Order: sequence, then C-alpha cells, then structure tokens
Amino acid sequence: MKSMSKRLFLTFMLLLGTILAVLMIVIGQLFPVYIKQYHEQTNAQIQASMDQVIDERKIKLSKEDQEALYAVQSKGQEESVLTYVRTRLYIVLAILFTITLILIAIISRYMIRNFTAPIDNVTETALELAKGNYRARAQENEHERMIPLSHSINILARNLQDITTIREVEEERLKTLIENMGSSLMMIGREGNISIVNRVFLERFGMQLDEVQGKVFRTIGLPKSLEQFIDHVFLTEMPYRQQIKMEIQQELYNKEVYGAPVIGDHGRWLGVVIVMHDITELVRLEQIRKDFVANVSHELRTPITSIKGFSETLLDGAYKDEKMLISFLEIIYKESNRLQMLIQDLLELSKIEQHGFTVNIMPMGLQDVLIRGAELTAPRLDEKNMSFQVDIERDVQVMGDANRIIQIVTNLITNAITYSPENTTVSIRLKENETYGIIEIEDQGIGIEKHEIARVFERFYRVDRARSRNSGGTGLGLAIVKHLVEAHHGRIQVKSEVGIGTKMIVMIPKN
Repeated sequence: MKSMSKRLFLTFMLLLGTILAVLMIVIGQLFPVYIKQYHEQTNAQIQASMDQVIDERKIKLSKEDQEALYAVQSKGQEESVLTYVRTRLYIVLAILFTITLILIAIISRYMIRNFTAPIDNVTETALELAKGNYRARAQENEHERMIPLSHSINILARNLQDITTIREVEEERLKTLIENMGSSLMMIGREGNISIVNRVFLERFGMQLDEVQGKVFRTIGLPKSLEQFIDHVFLTEMPYRQQIKMEIQQELYNKEVYGAPVIGDHGRWLGVVIVMHDITELVRLEQIRKDFVANVSHELRTPITSIKGFSETLLDGAYKDEKMLISFLEIIYKESNRLQMLIQDLLELSKIEQHGFTVNIMPMGLQDVLIRGAELTAPRLDEKNMSFQVDIERDVQVMGDANRIIQIVTNLITNAITYSPENTTVSIRLKENETYGIIEIEDQGIGIEKHEIARVFERFYRVDRARSRNSGGTGLGLAIVKHLVEAHHGRIQVKSEVGIGTKMIVMIPKN
C-alpha cells in the first residue's frame, strides 16, 4: 500500500514538473522575440508617420535632428508599449495556467480512477472480510499492477470461506455428537464456570440450560460426591476415573465418571471436561444376579420352614390332637398363601421387567380408579380400625391402562395401611397440572429415613422388615409400582418424615 502511494506521488510530481518546465521554456523563448518584434514594428510605424508629416509640411530637418526626434518619440512610446506587453503577458499566462489546471485535473482523475479506485475496492473487501463476510470479493481490475492484489484478496476470501464452512460443519458435527451421546457431558472453565453441558446431563439432573450455563458448578446443586470428584480433577490436573453412587431426585444412580484437563495451544490450561456414563442398570443387573438367590431363598425359607416343621410335627402324631391339628393346618395354609403371593409377585415383576413390556394406554379418568382402589383395600383398613380421607374435587383425564393404575393405587394404599398404626387416617387426593394427573396417597405411619427414600423401590427392600413380613408383605410391591409408572411415561416421588408419615405422589401424563 505504501509503495503504491509512493509510485503514484512520484508519477504525479514528475508529470506536473514536466508540464511546468515546458511552459516556462516556451514562455522564456517567446517573450524576448515577441517584445523585439513588437518594438521594431512600433518604431517603423512611428518613423513612417513622422516622415509623412515632414513631407507634407515640407519641413527641412537634418539627419541628426530626425534621429533625435525619433529617439524622443520612441522613448514616449516605450512606457505605453511595456504596459501593453505586460497586459498581454498576463492574459497569456492566465490562459496557460487555466489550460494547465484542466490538464492536471484530467490526468489526476484518470490516475485516481485507474490506480486509487481499485485500491479502495480492495480495502473495502478487506474490511468486509475482517467483519466476517467471507462472501465479499474484490474486482479484478485490468491494470497489470492491480491484478495480483485483487486476485490475492479473492483467493484469501475463498480460503476463509472454505475454512469457515469446514469449521461450521465440524462444529455442527461436534454439537450433534455431544447432544446425542448417551453419556452426560459437562465442560468447566478454569474459573469453575460451566461452559458446555449436553442434553443428557440436563435431563438426568432435571435442570434447564439457563440454570447452569455460565454458573459456577458448586452453585447449581450437584451431588456432593460429584463436586468432590471435580475438585480432585482441578487440584491434580490429571485424568481421573471413578465409580460414584449419587442421589438424583430421590433416586440412586451409579455413574462411572471420567474427568480430564483441557489443554489448549501452547500448553495453556483451559479447564476440565467431565463425562458421566450411567452404569446404574449394569450395577443393578449385577446386584440382582448376586442377590437374587440370597433374597429369594431368604424370603422362601420362612414359609417353607414353617410348612415343613408343622408337617413333620403332624406326621409325628400331633394330628391326633384335633385342636393342635386345626391350629397347625391354619399356619400351614397361611404360610402357603404367603408363598403363593411371593411367587405371583416375582412372576409379575419378571413380566414387567421384560424387554418390550407395554401397557394398554387409552383415555381414562382417575376418579373411578381411586374409588375402586379404596374399595379393594377397605377390608384391610377395617381390620386396623382406620379410615380414608378422600379429596377429589373433579375427575382428571389421563392416558393410561386402568387395570395397571388400579394395581398401582392398590399397592400404595396397602403399603400405607401396613406401615400405619391403628386408628389413623389414609388420605387420598386427586390433583392435576398442565402435564400430569396427580395421585397423592398419604399415611400417618412410621415414616422413612431420608437416606432410605431412594432405596424403597428396590426389590425385597423393606423399611421395617419385621412389620412388613408379619403383615404378609413380599417386598416387591413398590418395585412393581415403579415399573408400571415408568411404563406409563410417568413419575413417582416420595416425601416422608420419620414418625409423621409418608406421602406417595404418582404423576400420569394427561391426554
């Protein structure tokens, strides 16, 4: 740019200097000749006029007198001649100056159009490229000196456009990969602010993007175990892998968490990336495989032992005592019923957990389901001298399987009765919001410890083993309930306080 400006300046000055020099030479050459010719012409005219006057008046003058007279007359005319010549010279110079200005204007316009305009075009193109408009192109002028510059700018623009297109495609691919990967991903900057989270992370932790984007990871309510893991990666600045058990929305999850520092150009430390693989199902299946035999044998041992023991006693001669016989047969019948219930629940849970299990979803009202569930459990309620408190303002229409929802309600009411003392109340409420029909079943029972809430849906897990076993429970009811709720694409929550009671909240999607 500087060399082009210098060349233009030198060319302009050389051309202007040449024009002025030529004008000066022309003026210098013409001025003496013009003065001499004009003076000679004027003297000749004066002499001719004087000779004519002398001849007409027949004046006799000597040669010396005539020359003296001519000299006086020439001197008188000299001043008028100089004035006239000066005026003519000014006119000539004014004309020459005007012509020179016109020539300079024409030449300058030509130079600007042929040299400066392409440079301005290239400059505008470069500014557009700097703004990010990589579609801008410079006009490739026919001037030989400008063609390389315009061509280079256009090559640069095309390369930048290609690079931008490739970068956008790569960003889109990376975004698609991050959003659709099965694992939770979170990238944290060097100051502890969250810069990237994917859809799986937001869904798993029940958060919105604006709740976490740009926030410090310690302020968004992550599980303490995960916060400690992130702190470890920050402190060590080394890759780290660990299996973590964390509670999210009252449910226990097992995560295999991998953390690593993010290193930029020139070894600059930018932050850490955290990837969480959900291995809850794998851990659960492994635990089921390990505990199934132990749990089933433990649950079956009591009724089988009772049946076998009383049978042996009867065979040893106790059958002869009619009163003892009837008592033992009642115990055997009761234990066999318990054994049958356990097997039925196992078969039901196995069926529900099978891949491809579906429910017959159709529009239905929840009011009739709650009334039917209360009717089915009324005999057990009467046994403990308990009562129902029903709060149903109006029916709520949802998409569900009526038989399966009755099974859910019956199981929850039975649990509420089982874990409540006599002379208490079981509350049944029906509500709704924009998305769900909501069933609430609340008791005044023993309650659940906070650390046990996340485990109540595990198979064979009991809050009070002695009471549930004495009441005939199998420990599979809530596991069945959870699977059925999930089959309806719904949600179930537990709110409980020890010694006060437990509230089960079932949310079924509306139509």
